[in-house]
Amino acid sequence: MSELKVRNFGPIKAGYQGNGGWLDIKKVTVFVGNQGSGKSTVAKLISTCIWMEKALVRGGIKAKDLEIYNRFRKKYCAYQNIHNFFRKDSEIEFRGMAYSFAYKDSAFKVEKNQPGGYLIPKVMYVPAERNFINAVIQPEKLRYLPLTLYAFLEEFIRANEEIEDAVHLPINNLAYAFDKKKRAFKLLGDEYEILLSEASSGLQSSVPLFLVSKNLSEGIDKSTGFTKTRLSFEKKEKIRKELLKILTDDKTNDSVKSGAVDLLSSITKNDCFINIVEEPEQNLFPDSQQKMLHSLLEFNGKNTGNKLIMTTHSPYLINYLTLAVKADELKEKIETAGELKEKVKTENLGKLNDIVPLKSALKSDDLAIYELNEIDGSIKSLEVYDGLPSDENKLNERLGKSNELFACLLEIQQGLGL
Repeated sequence: MSELKVRNFGPIKAGYQGNGGWLDIKKVTVFVGNQGSGKSTVAKLISTCIWMEKALVRGGIKAKDLEIYNRFRKKYCAYQNIHNFFRKDSEIEFRGMAYSFAYKDSAFKVEKNQPGGYLIPKVMYVPAERNFINAVIQPEKLRYLPLTLYAFLEEFIRANEEIEDAVHLPINNLAYAFDKKKRAFKLLGDEYEILLSEASSGLQSSVPLFLVSKNLSEGIDKSTGFTKTRLSFEKKEKIRKELLKILTDDKTNDSVKSGAVDLLSSITKNDCFINIVEEPEQNLFPDSQQKMLHSLLEFNGKNTGNKLIMTTHSPYLINYLTLAVKADELKEKIETAGELKEKVKTENLGKLNDIVPLKSALKSDDLAIYELNEIDGSIKSLEVYDGLPSDENKLNERLGKSNELFACLLEIQQGLGL
C-alpha cells in the first residue's frame, strides 16, 4: 500500500489529522470537500508520485535527476499544474512499494525501499475538463491543452481505434461506436444515432471516462503469461536482461529472436491500472452516477493491483459506496452460509445483484474516504461504523440542511394559513 503525507501545500495546511499525517492510498480512495479545499491537489500529488516511482523502477529517470534543486517542483509538479502551490514550509512525503520521496526545506530526497511486491502501474489522470475532448479528432493539432487533458485525449483516441463493435454504455440504454472513416464519435439509441458532441453534457463527460477506463482495465486484465503469474519486478528485470542478451547476440537465429521479442513484450507490460478520476458524477443524474460508479468499481476489481482514486462533490456517490460495501458483506455471508441451500443462495445473490452488481461490490478494508476542510486546510478520515462509511459528512449535512430549510418554509406557510 502507498501512503502520502502533505502539509502547507496549496489549500492544504495542517493536512491529515490521523495516522501520523499519513493518508493510506487504498484500492478505492475518495476525497470529498468544498471547492478549493484541496481534493484535486492531493489527487494530483498522488498521481505525480506514483508516476515518478514507476519511472525510477523502469529506469526512465534516476534518483539524482529528481533531487536536482527545484526539478520536482518545476518539472514534475508543473505537469499537473500544481508547481505554484509550494510554500517555504511545504512538506510532502510519499511511501511507495519501491521508492519513498520526501520534500522539505525546498529539498527533494529519494530513498529506495526493500525490493519485493512492486507492480508496474498504468497511471491515468482523468481531469474534470474531459467533456471538451469529444469535439477533438486530431489531438496533435492542439498545442496548448493542459498536459493531463492532452494525455487523456490521446488515450481516448487510442481506445476508439481499438473498438471493433459498438460498446454498450451503462447509462440511458445507449451504445457507443467510432466511425473510423469519418472519424466520428457516435451514440446509438434504439431508433436514432447522434454525434457525441450533440449529446447532453453528462454523456459528453461520462462516455470518455467510461471508454478509457474500460479499455485500460481490460488491457491490463488481458496481459499474458508473466503478468498473470505476478512475477516480482526483480525477477522480471533479470529475465529482461537475459532476453536483451539474446536479442543482441548475432549468433541467435530469427525464430529465437522472434520468441524473445514476444517474451520481452509480455514482461514489460503494465501490471495494474491506477485510475484517478476528478468528479465521476459530473453533470449526471443520481441514478446515472450510481451506474457510472458501478462500472468504475467493476473495472477496478478486474485486477488485484488496480486502484481507483476519486474526487467528488456528490453525496450520492458516498451513499452508493456504502451500498457497495454492504453488498460485499452480504455476498460473503450468503456464500459462506453452510445451512442455506444452493437454490436459496442463488436466489438471494440474484436479488443482491439487482441492487448492486456483484462485480462492483467493495470490501470495507479496501475503501478510504477523506474529507477536506477549506477553512483550516485540514483533512480527516470519514468515520466508519460496522465497516460502513458514516453519513456524517459535509455532503450529507448539506442535504440535511436543505430539508431543514424546507421545513422552515412549511412553517411559514402554515403560519399564514395558506
